[in-house]
Amino acid sequence: MTAETMKILAVAIAIAVGAIAPAYAIGMIGSKAVEALGRNPEAESAIRTTMILALAFAEAIAIYALVVALILKFA
Repeated sequence: MTAETMKILAVAIAIAVGAIAPAYAIGMIGSKAVEALGRNPEAESAIRTTMILALAFAEAIAIYALVVALILKFA
């Protein structure tokens, strides 16, 4: 394999691994929020606020992976 091929492979692995974990986390956050709403509908405001904040943090991990992949690609 050439160096360019290894570089492209590293970029692909970085973005793939960096996207799998946040996708799983976002799915779990959503499912647990819906479960919590089913158990306690009166707490909708607090649950929604916490869920949106947790989704933003999980999505930030995917953005970090994208930045690392772009740095690897163009460096």
